[in-house]
Amino acid sequence: MHAGGTQDTGGLRCLVTGASGYIGGRLVPELLEAGHQVRCLARTPGKLRDHPWAPDAEVVKGDVTDPASVAAAMEGVDVAYYLVHSLGTGSEFEEKDRRAAQIFAEQAHTAGIRRIVYLGGLTPHGVPEHELSRHLRSRAQVGRIFLDAPVPATVLRAAVIIGSGSASFEMLRYLTERLPAMVTPSWVRTRIQPIGVRDVLRYLVGSARMPAEVNRTFDIGGPDVVTYREMMRRYAAVAKLRRRLIVPVPMLTPRLSSLWVGIVTPVPASIARPLTESLRHEVVCHEHDIAQYVPDVPDGPPDVSDGPGQPLPLPLPLPFDEALALALRRVREAQVVTRWSSAAVPGAPSDPLPTDPEWAGGSLYKDERQLAVDAPREALWRVIESIGGDNGWYSFPLAWAVRGWLDRFVGGVGLRRGRRDAERLRAGDSLDFWRVEEIEPGHLLRLRAEMRLPGLAWLEMYAEEGGDGRTRYRQRALFHPRGLSGHAYWWSVAPFHSIVFGGMARNITQAAAKGMGARKKA
Repeated sequence: MHAGGTQDTGGLRCLVTGASGYIGGRLVPELLEAGHQVRCLARTPGKLRDHPWAPDAEVVKGDVTDPASVAAAMEGVDVAYYLVHSLGTGSEFEEKDRRAAQIFAEQAHTAGIRRIVYLGGLTPHGVPEHELSRHLRSRAQVGRIFLDAPVPATVLRAAVIIGSGSASFEMLRYLTERLPAMVTPSWVRTRIQPIGVRDVLRYLVGSARMPAEVNRTFDIGGPDVVTYREMMRRYAAVAKLRRRLIVPVPMLTPRLSSLWVGIVTPVPASIARPLTESLRHEVVCHEHDIAQYVPDVPDGPPDVSDGPGQPLPLPLPLPFDEALALALRRVREAQVVTRWSSAAVPGAPSDPLPTDPEWAGGSLYKDERQLAVDAPREALWRVIESIGGDNGWYSFPLAWAVRGWLDRFVGGVGLRRGRRDAERLRAGDSLDFWRVEEIEPGHLLRLRAEMRLPGLAWLEMYAEEGGDGRTRYRQRALFHPRGLSGHAYWWSVAPFHSIVFGGMARNITQAAAKGMGARKKA
């Protein structure tokens, strides 16, 4: 490490915000591997409990907008990582980001934090701030808040991050794979300097030990400067697809572009819009000073990889084609550690399931079913845990597909988020338009709906031992309506419950009895 680093050589105490997100969920194990102690600040600590690194990290409940919880989380901490952003499109998100950053900076100073490390977006050189997209402008503002604070800050600025499961990679992947010929927005001709997630993590870990006098931004990028059109063509070459025909047209605005991306890829329009808006201007690094503190040629082998397995050999930073090849390999080997959908979806409900049987919060509609199963409980659980994604939902595929299309049409996530892992789930995982709210291996899977609804919805599936010694499958769909539209919604779909939910219960139990595991029910 750089000779001017901090004097102590032991492990530091690091606070990580955004640990349930794409970058944060990968940073925590890298910090632990580097010998640091890690504490995570999370609004819903249960989302982190099933991560492989959870036993080695401390998780505390709190929110970056709550000064008291931030202060408590920062107690005894040396370095604080700020990895949270508002991806919503509401009018208040810039103010929310600004206020959260101010709270974080103020509490870091009070707590005696040595350094704040922030990952923001690479802003175009020479473009006035008022011409930037609102999301890039907000990230630039957050970076300035940290640099103007009394605590030394490292502000890393990256453009497109390439890694298995990243939103940028998924957008590139699906656009290229699904469209052999496409009419595209004019931003496909914009020059970009992408960076592999492996290098982002390396820079984040290395930033913890920067000298106290360093308080500045660093542009971080890979060695390649390309247009988005070239990125798609190079992806096709790496993935061994036929050469893509790409025709840019000027009339596709960022809003139309995001809707187009939302239709073609699993990334919903609400997340695609800030990604596409950031591509309006050239985003190329204008310095590589980070190498003074996190060398591109370390003394030993690199210790940060894109996921499970052995660390990758040099070169550093990773060239674009190699970053693509690595990300594709992780996807094909089902070794995606975190995904863009790991973080909460803007506007999605987050209220936990009401546990009071006579819930005082208003109406709670239920659809309950149970069936005996001619199979061991373990066989039933394997079917339950493998539900969704490419494995399907075990009932009336067209109805599920239509519901997914309707959700995408109104700006929701739809069904195409799929699964992080084809067989295993953990708390906090996204699962099509659901999120795993609770999982008790071998017994309970509770999903919370993240589709656009006039209310809150959950789906529970249980594998139980019946009183007669046989295995029993129990299923509950619950809905808490919001206003008159919520009640109208429930009663409008109630006639289809016997087909959708009844068929699901029957097919799941039959699949368990036949030992079909994760086979999709037609």
